[in-house]
Amino acid sequence: MEDRGYMATMRWGPVLRVLVLQAAWALAGGQVRYSVPEEAKAGTVVGRLAQDLGLEAGEAEARRLRLVAQGRRASVEVSGASGALLVSSRLDREELCGKSAPCALRLEVLLERPLRVFHVQLEVTDINDNAPIFRVDEETLNIAESSLPGSRFPLEGASDADIGANAQLSYALSPSEYFTLDHQGNNDQSESLGLILTKALDRETISVHRLVLTATDGGRPSLTGTMELVISVLDANDNAPQFNQSVYKVKALEGSELGTLLVTLSATDPDEGINSDIIYLFSKRASTKVKEMFSIDENKGEIRLQGKLDYEEMDSYEIPVEARDKGSPPLSGHCKVVLEVLDVNDNAPEVWVTSLSVPVPEDASVGTVVALLSVSDRDSGANGRVRCWVWPAAPFGLEATFAGSYSLVLREALDRERVSEYEVEVRAEDGGAPALGARRGLRVPVSDVNDNAPLFAQAVYTVLARENNAAGAELARLWARDPDEAGNGRVSYSVWEGAAGGVGAAAGSGWRAASSYVSVDAESGRVWALQPLDYEELQVLQFEVRAVDAGEPPLCGNATVQLFVLDENDNAPALLPPAGSAPEAGAVAAEAASASSSSSFVGPVSGSGTLWAWAAWGAPAGQVVAKIRAVDADSGYNAWLRYELWEPRAKGPFRVGLYSGEVSTARPLDEADGARHTLLIVVRDHGEPARSATATLSVSLLEANEAALAVGSSSASSGSGSRSALGVDVGGAAASAATNVWLVVAICAVSSLFLLALVLYGASRWAPRAAVLSGPGPTTLVCASEVGSWSYSQRHSRSLCVADGAAKSDLMVFSPNFPPPPPGPAAENGTAGKGLSLSPLASGVVRVFENFHFFPSVFGGAVYFVFESLIY
Repeated sequence: MEDRGYMATMRWGPVLRVLVLQAAWALAGGQVRYSVPEEAKAGTVVGRLAQDLGLEAGEAEARRLRLVAQGRRASVEVSGASGALLVSSRLDREELCGKSAPCALRLEVLLERPLRVFHVQLEVTDINDNAPIFRVDEETLNIAESSLPGSRFPLEGASDADIGANAQLSYALSPSEYFTLDHQGNNDQSESLGLILTKALDRETISVHRLVLTATDGGRPSLTGTMELVISVLDANDNAPQFNQSVYKVKALEGSELGTLLVTLSATDPDEGINSDIIYLFSKRASTKVKEMFSIDENKGEIRLQGKLDYEEMDSYEIPVEARDKGSPPLSGHCKVVLEVLDVNDNAPEVWVTSLSVPVPEDASVGTVVALLSVSDRDSGANGRVRCWVWPAAPFGLEATFAGSYSLVLREALDRERVSEYEVEVRAEDGGAPALGARRGLRVPVSDVNDNAPLFAQAVYTVLARENNAAGAELARLWARDPDEAGNGRVSYSVWEGAAGGVGAAAGSGWRAASSYVSVDAESGRVWALQPLDYEELQVLQFEVRAVDAGEPPLCGNATVQLFVLDENDNAPALLPPAGSAPEAGAVAAEAASASSSSSFVGPVSGSGTLWAWAAWGAPAGQVVAKIRAVDADSGYNAWLRYELWEPRAKGPFRVGLYSGEVSTARPLDEADGARHTLLIVVRDHGEPARSATATLSVSLLEANEAALAVGSSSASSGSGSRSALGVDVGGAAASAATNVWLVVAICAVSSLFLLALVLYGASRWAPRAAVLSGPGPTTLVCASEVGSWSYSQRHSRSLCVADGAAKSDLMVFSPNFPPPPPGPAAENGTAGKGLSLSPLASGVVRVFENFHFFPSVFGGAVYFVFESLIY
């Protein structure tokens, strides 16, 4: 006993001195293997795991290098700081693996960001830390004195919890002249230990022999255990029963029914009488487990099953049996029954989820590890070979990482908008017949990423809005769809001040941004009017609305909105003054009187101006006397004007063209018609409701000569010699005579001023040419319509346009009026040529003459007429 204590004390010195750490990668399987001796102290470094896995310094702690529990205490841990594999608690190989060799622990190591799994195999090597132990400290043997030398008496050997050489036992017997020790082994790794009688016994000489049996293991240093043998020498019955075989081998299926007969033993005794009666019983060496699992019939020697056989719990049993006679003293024979348990497929595979990384982003790359699985089957052979797969087959798949370990990986790209969550089932099936299977369901949600831009239902929206709408009125409602969720699918709207974000406003105001007209509600997409729309200012507003989601980075979509402003009849016709007329000269444009509620005329506005025209007695029917010019700022049907003679109501000598505005004679004029006629003319549009304006025209009837003088005077004051422009037509002969007279007068005037005219003409050549000459105040809108005298204006290169807006094709042109000759100060206002584009020479001459009061208006008009005729 002292030797055993000494050897136990000394066993750690050599072990710790020769402790060698083995670590290597198994390139095929990606596995690290270490070995460590059992009973190593806590804190002992098993291996530099982080270094062997190729991790940089500090990476093990940053990526949370750790062990995954496998259901059995591993007694090792990973140091978070150094990444080394350390012994954390007592390592007892016998407790961990029993008699199994080698004792290999399979560990799983997880590494995050990204998730990876490594397999570590830790082999716990045996040290000689267990001494051989006998079941009892003292065993008593009864040997008949009649026993012959060479008789063999079986002994129960010692057991050693170690394995390998540390468990290889040798026995020694204390010196005796009567007994020697017989130790044998066989192919079944079972030992046979017996005591051999070498000399006949003499009970009367020595009745009790005391011997010490010592068992020594093969460790370095070796350990020993002892048992005392007490041998009593008996008289009489000197033949022990003998079995027909020393070892019985039996096979039985696991799960066999209780009471199944396993084997029938047979032993014989050559003695006679009571000494040959044999009973069968379990040997004293039989374990409690054996006695619980089996029963033996002491008379028949039948061994039956009385417990449940489980291959996974124990695959074989050794049953020691004794055959004892009834002699006095009784003698015994011994045998051993070896029962091999046959495996049946009674265990279904088991599937565990050791790690699950959810939710999975929809932009996760193919090959991303979603979960780690562990699959096992307690059966052996084909019954324990497991086949695994995943259902449905897409978009996930299984990859075997190690024996019994699998990774659930992504095989196809995900789209959360198509499938937001997957119900995955991992199925396992063994190779038994019939096969057993297991299933493990996994719920794998897919998280959203901002991969869808907002999309409008239409690329272009056409919106119709009436002018004069209220500020804040809703014009349209846009909606963009974003199939993403949460912030990625939350859409906000705005007017995009891009390429289409500006529109042309009224002339002279430049370009204005669309955001000055409309606004878009950021949440609802409603388009609001910021101000009333005016068709006369803006007909089409084209802008883009942008929809932006709240994702990171944000995505956007655009839609073009074409807003067409619909015209309302909100402008009454406006009467235009005759070309070249001046208020002081008496040719004053009539004020417009609007009637917006109905088409009936309420009469001229008090204080309105009067238009003047002259006609010669005897003028034929159809002679144009004057032309009323009016314009309507509206468009289309609302700007289509018609002219009506309101007063006199009775049938008179004059009539008005319904759409031309020309005042002409309805019949030949005679003296009975009177010297002066006042006509009240109504100009009305076709809008609903219609709007109107009135003009008063005073027509004087003169003799042919007087009419010619009036024509010349009006021509000189207005700067125009066109009959269509003036609107007065006297007889052909009268017009020719008047023209000849004034030509003579004009030629005389030109001769006296020829030198001055040449100087002015030379000066005008170096002066900048103005496209439009205008006096003080806004220029007048003078544009032609289909019924106007446009051909004359084109021949004479008249520039008839509006300074406040574009030209309109549906406007009318006044025929010129012939007011009475104005007084001298009228020329000082500079309005003689208002609204017309004159040639530089003619306009220069007329201005010089007018500014210096060289001649009255009539003479100035004649000069103008001559210059215009000569130039063109």
